[in-house]
Amino acid sequence: MTQEELDALMGGDVDLEALEDESSEKEEESPSTDELEHNADEYKVSASHKWPPPPPTNDNKMVHQLDDVTKESEEKASEIFDHIEKISDELMEAEETLAGVVGTFNSNIELFKTLSEKFPDVQAFKDQLEKNETSKETVETHIVSLQDHGDSIMNVMDIMQYQDIHRQKIERVINVMRALSSYMNELFSGGKDDSKRVASARHLPGDSATEDVVSSDDIEALLASFSK
Repeated sequence: MTQEELDALMGGDVDLEALEDESSEKEEESPSTDELEHNADEYKVSASHKWPPPPPTNDNKMVHQLDDVTKESEEKASEIFDHIEKISDELMEAEETLAGVVGTFNSNIELFKTLSEKFPDVQAFKDQLEKNETSKETVETHIVSLQDHGDSIMNVMDIMQYQDIHRQKIERVINVMRALSSYMNELFSGGKDDSKRVASARHLPGDSATEDVVSSDDIEALLASFSK
């Protein structure tokens, strides 16, 4: 209510029932809690917006977000380790298989070498000896390649250990933030329940935004003074 409306009320020119109806309509037009929550959900965080601050939803709670980051990163890192371990096992299995193939080639080489020495005129023995020696070299090259890949896998696993270090650093930041939050709560705590505190004045001398506003309590106090 403005000062002019208050003066009219004191002069008896205002219908109190109409005033109450108007006040009820304004209360009905006020946004509900659901609408406020809906607006909070639609809030878009932007570095260029200084006001209003982000609503305290789960998407904007800093500790909540950091907890999600550490949880999700740990889960993904665990999945990566599982895949790396599977690849490493398959490489070792392939290396063992090829080692058995090399043993077979060695046996063939010894056999065809003996046959070539006993039957130097048989060209087939010499050809088979040469083919087995070439195949053995090829397989040994693949074994070396598998061993190199195995070493690379181990290096990847060592590098992935830093992910756990990063997680611990984030958790340390979380603990510092929670400690600061607890400290601020203790710092601003009082010895009186909020329900027992006097409501803040809507207008004080020097306020510009509420200069012409009179609260409902002021109106009730004014009406009570008329009945005396």
